[in-house]
This record gives sequence, structure tokens and C-alpha cells, in this order.
Amino acid sequence: MLALASLSASAQLKLDISVPWGPNEFHSLNAARFAERVKQETKGEVVMTTHPGGSLGVKANESLRSIGEGVVPMGDFALFQNASRGAVMAVETLPFLVGDYDQLKAMHKYFRPVWEGILAKNNQKALYIVPWPNQFFFVKKPVNTVDDLKGMKMRSLDRLTTDWINRLGMTPVQMNNLEILQALGSGMLDGIPTSAGTAVAQKYWDFMKFGYMTNHIWASNVMSINLDTWKKLTPAQQAILERVAKELEPTFWENSKQDHEKKVAELKANGMNIATAPKVMVDEMVKRTNPLWEVYAKPMGDEAVAALAAYRKEIGK
Repeated sequence: MLALASLSASAQLKLDISVPWGPNEFHSLNAARFAERVKQETKGEVVMTTHPGGSLGVKANESLRSIGEGVVPMGDFALFQNASRGAVMAVETLPFLVGDYDQLKAMHKYFRPVWEGILAKNNQKALYIVPWPNQFFFVKKPVNTVDDLKGMKMRSLDRLTTDWINRLGMTPVQMNNLEILQALGSGMLDGIPTSAGTAVAQKYWDFMKFGYMTNHIWASNVMSINLDTWKKLTPAQQAILERVAKELEPTFWENSKQDHEKKVAELKANGMNIATAPKVMVDEMVKRTNPLWEVYAKPMGDEAVAALAAYRKEIGK
């Protein structure tokens, strides 16, 4: 009996999952659900443990490198935050390129093989890819057209954000997260382009009363596994991981939508006016910013340029 117990223990593969997000963030909950399903389906042969909040010491923007080098065997991370290893990982941040979840699914159809190629070059494999929710312009005054944005001081993140903010007639103000609330209070900022989740976490209702869903960018997370770790799994175990990931991915997308609805309800409960940006306004935003798509896609490589063309043809943009 002792021999059998020892054999069973040695056959069990334990895998730690690095998760930069807090324990209650829906991506963290998705990872935990995936781990539980894998444990059930493999009858305890593969046991994954999630470590939310960056508790394994892996920063969000170092996840791809850390998994590839085997610092951690698995991890959940945002593609765009790891674009230093492949510029195409940030293609979802091209401004106003993707209007909704359906268009995002179309984009993934063309770009997922490209992303998977980058991951493979970095010694890892994608199991599932799930987006963060919709994005907003949070502002201090109501807007109905692009002209209403003119001169508004809007928070910027990087060169691309600065470029499209300028094209919309606003004034970009680059700053880090820690400076935002003070800048809003002092009048240095008039608005923030971000998600409902961030607005809730930062209690933006203390400074701004209006939120317009613009979907100016998107961001998706990948759950990836180190290829050397992957090869330690039996073919049967590999098949289970792939099947479970494929089965759960649509549910995880629904969790993203539900998280959006939950956070929007919280913003409204705290007095914010939340609405979809007027179509005429979004159409003008697309018109003014779409020249940037080709400019920023070209350095991403020929595969990215081809995928972008195929995606645009499908959705008619």
C-alpha cells in the first residue's frame, strides 16, 4: 500500500499559475475554475494552483518572458503588456479598430495564429484567450459629437494614445496611475479613457459624472504554459487541458461581459451617467484615427498586416 501511495504521489504533476490580478478579478476566478476542471478531468494527476496578486513575484509585463524561461510553469497575462516580445501582441490597442465583442471575435480569428506563433517562439503555448471588458471615455461634462471633445485634457498612456487623442482634438496629458486622482481634482485632467472596472476601483464618480462606452481599445489575456512543462504531460493529459480550455473559453468571455455589466451598475448606483457613445461620434472617431492602423501595424510584421487586411475586409472597416 505504501508503494502504491508513493507511485501515485510521484505521478502527480503540480503546476503553479502566476496571476498578476487580484483574487476577486474575473480573470483570476477564470484561472481558478480552469485549474479545478483540469484537476477533476485528470483525476488528480495534474494539480494547478493559482497565485493571484503577483504573489509569485512575476510582474504583469514580465509574464511572457518568465513563463518562457521557466521561472513559472504557467501564467495568465495581458497580451499588450508583453508587446516588447512581439509588437503584434498590442494590435488590440489600435484605436477604434474593434467596435464590440463580435468584432473582437473576428479579430481573434485572424490574429490568434499570429499571437500563438509569438508565444511558441518564446517557449510557450496558449490554452485560452479572454478579453477584458468594454472601454469608456469618462469625462466631466456631457458630449454628443467629437467637436465637444475639443481642447479636453485627456490622460494618455503612450505614443499611440497620444497620437489618437490629438487626432480627436483633445490635449493628451501623459501620467501614471498614482497621479490621476490628484490631477482630476486639480483640473489638470478633464477625462480618462479606461474601463468601468478601473472607474469603480478609483471611484471616478467623485470627479466625473459622465461615461461614454467608446471601445477605443481592447485588451485580452492569455493563459499560457511553458513548452517544457507541456512536454511533461502525457498525450492524454495534454488532450484534456486543450479540451477543457476550449470548452471554458466561451464561458470566460461571458464572464467578461457580466463583469462589465456589474461594474456599470455600480457606477450608475454612485450617480454616474453611463451611455453608449453616439454612433455619429464613434463614426467620426474611426474616420479620424483609422490612418493610424496601417502606420502602427506595419512594424508588427507582414503576418500582422495581412491579418489586419483580412479582418477589416470581414467587418467592412
